[in-house]
Amino acid sequence: MSEEYGVRGGRDRTGQAEAFDAIGAAYDIAFPHKEGQLAAGKRLVAELPAGSRVLDVGCGTGLPTARQLTDAGHTVLGVDLSAGMLDLARGNVPPPAAEFRRLDLADLRIDGEGPGTVGQFDGIACFFALLMLPREEIPSALRLLRSLLRPGGLLALSMVEADLDDAAIPFLGHVIRVSGYLRDELRQVVRDAGFDIAHEESYAYAPASTDAPPEHQLFLHCRRG
Repeated sequence: MSEEYGVRGGRDRTGQAEAFDAIGAAYDIAFPHKEGQLAAGKRLVAELPAGSRVLDVGCGTGLPTARQLTDAGHTVLGVDLSAGMLDLARGNVPPPAAEFRRLDLADLRIDGEGPGTVGQFDGIACFFALLMLPREEIPSALRLLRSLLRPGGLLALSMVEADLDDAAIPFLGHVIRVSGYLRDELRQVVRDAGFDIAHEESYAYAPASTDAPPEHQLFLHCRRG
């Protein structure tokens, strides 16, 4: 990952990926509705120019976002650390409209050589992906995402509202590490990274799982400033 944006590429995220490999299809069972993500995806689809190229960061199983985007005629590159999730995504959203690569956000770059070279995009969907990073890495990750957007490009971002930094929590029978912000702080971090916030929504969500507590989900619709 580019040192220009100060994002650490060396942090070991193997444990996070292995947890999601094991969770697999159970993720969509535990989170069956995704009203907020569906609404945010719909808004992104409506605001993108026809035939846009879109990056889906932390694409998971490809549902619902990658499918929403391809169904609307956009071309999607989905990236995720979990090989198991990517196998599901390739079945749920087959080529040629979507391509899925096993990549860390830290390894994405506009040009150069290797699988992390992804070019630029008209839009980026980043739903619940940044919460997997320590807080110290989130601002630089946002700046990197900004660099991957063409001027005026759109970012649809979601986080869980919580005052957490790299905290270990139980999740669907596994332990993952997550970070979060209270909403005023999240807004500031996003603006400081060079985005204008055009719209915001929040949802109270209770997963269909006994070990995942209710949460408040924040969705920000942003434009590269």
